[in-house]
Amino acid sequence: MALDTAQAGFVEFSKVQKSYDGESLVVKDLNLSVGKGEFLTMLGPSGSGKTTCLMMLAGFETATHGEIMLNGRPINNIPPHKRGIGMVFQNYALFPHMTVNENLAFPLEVRGQGKSEREANVRKALDMVQMGEFGNRRPAQLSGGQQQRIALARALVFEPDLVLMDEPLGALDKQLREHMQYEIKHLHERLGVTVVYVTHDQSEALTMSDRIAVFDDGVIQQLASPSDLYERPENAFVAQFIGENNRIMATVTSKEGDETVVKYENGLTGRALAVNCGDVGSKTVLSIRPERVSIGETEGTAAIDAEVLELIYLGDHIRCRMNVMGNEDFIVKVPNSAGHKHLTVGETTKVSWQTEDCRALDA
Repeated sequence: MALDTAQAGFVEFSKVQKSYDGESLVVKDLNLSVGKGEFLTMLGPSGSGKTTCLMMLAGFETATHGEIMLNGRPINNIPPHKRGIGMVFQNYALFPHMTVNENLAFPLEVRGQGKSEREANVRKALDMVQMGEFGNRRPAQLSGGQQQRIALARALVFEPDLVLMDEPLGALDKQLREHMQYEIKHLHERLGVTVVYVTHDQSEALTMSDRIAVFDDGVIQQLASPSDLYERPENAFVAQFIGENNRIMATVTSKEGDETVVKYENGLTGRALAVNCGDVGSKTVLSIRPERVSIGETEGTAAIDAEVLELIYLGDHIRCRMNVMGNEDFIVKVPNSAGHKHLTVGETTKVSWQTEDCRALDA
């Protein structure tokens, strides 16, 4: 989504650091701006600092250094309940002794809303998540997916400007999780609320987000739209973490504009986009997506010998694991459609790719 300058800095992290022991930093010098109405996902492996950032924004953790701003005002010293932020957790955090209606009315009561206004807002929030008939049930009488819907309604019932979600779909089964991804995405589009979402599930992040901040070791490795992250990773960590990726070690032999000529470890040469590689003579990791590899064709880069090691049928495509220049985990996704070559395990063939689909990254 395009953000005008007035909307751009709705949430601001400025030089934010976090340390629990006074020595090692869990979050290192974080500068991040989230636009009003944006769906931003913090994505990364366990221990990368993404949840700590969310907890500092919520007020459950304090920044060791730096400033966090919400809608132009510093919030470092404002307690969580006064920040006006909706929260959705993985474990739902519903009050078990209260009915659904009472769970939703609670944040409104705390804010001093009158009874009739409370009831109207609770009804509206339940209808929003298609749970209108469940108001008198207790959480224990609901399925996991229903409880997550109620937790979502409770986060939205007081119409916050910002909603934080911490792995909210982690406890749901695959099918329900995918369904809820679309529900949350559509709710976000309809309400225009700002969402900061934390997950380690890359497909979830790609499905839902306007932009994704990929965290590793307390640092944002890349901040970009889902398509940019997948198509144009800026370093080897992002290429490997987002989607499936083939890595080939090579040495830079020359640079020509935005392209580089590389020498593979078996002595053959090829071409790649020089995205984040060193000077001539330095090692580089080449990144090629499995669906961008052609089998038995010689377009693009010179074709390379490949042995078929394993074929896995996945309905819409065949996942083919090959040995390419000694790399036995080279994956090619072959569309399951007419006109595509039928492969057998053990056969030798050729693989090739276009130069623009091969990115030379940091080794």
